[in-house]
Parts: sequence; structure tokens; C-alpha cells
Amino acid sequence: MNKIVILLSALALTAVAQNPGIQRTIVQRQDLSIPGREAVVARVELAPGTFAGRHTHTGEEISYVMDGEMDVLIEGRAPQHVKAGESFIIPAGAIHDAHNTGSSTLRLVGVYLVEKGKPLATPAK
Repeated sequence: MNKIVILLSALALTAVAQNPGIQRTIVQRQDLSIPGREAVVARVELAPGTFAGRHTHTGEEISYVMDGEMDVLIEGRAPQHVKAGESFIIPAGAIHDAHNTGSSTLRLVGVYLVEKGKPLATPAK
């Protein structure tokens, strides 16, 4: 069952990406002390100029930029520019996107505190 959930999450991430310039790799997944919630840790890489694609999560995203720089684009807010050594938080359900504004590959670690059994990411309309 756990392998099925991981596969479905990976497929959901692929659907969001629809872009060869982005790569997401799930590193770990574990239940939280909050019933019905899990933490998912992913390594994310975006090629220069790449947009992740507008999407949402069923819980918060907390990310740390390891290399590069990007604009975090949360609907209804001003863009937030972040670079290596900085972090950002996306509220649950917020429609958002990410744009690698640098000239090198952006690398970040994303931690998602989401509803267990639901897709990790859902494309936004």
C-alpha cells in the first residue's frame, strides 16, 4: 500500500512538472503525530529559467534553497526572491509557482506537511 501511495505521489509531481527542466525526488516520507498527516521530504532541481508550474499542496511546504536563486510566486502576493541559504514557506492550499531566475541549476530541499493518502501536489487551473 505504501508503495502505491509513493507511486501516485510521484505521478502527481510529474503531472505538475510537465517540464523537462524540473526534477523532484522524494527522499523520505513519514507519518506525523497529527492524525491523517505525513511529512514528505523531497530534493528539487530546476534548470535556469524554468518554472515549476502553478500548483497547490494539501498542507504547508517549507523549503530551503541550497544552490541558486528563484522567485516564489504565491497567488495574491508580491513575488519573494530567495537565494542559497534562505528559506520560504507556502501556506496550505495556496496556488503557487517557482521560477529559477539564476543562470545555474536551482537546488532546494522541500518539506511538505500534507494529508496522508492524497497527491503531494495538484496542478492549479
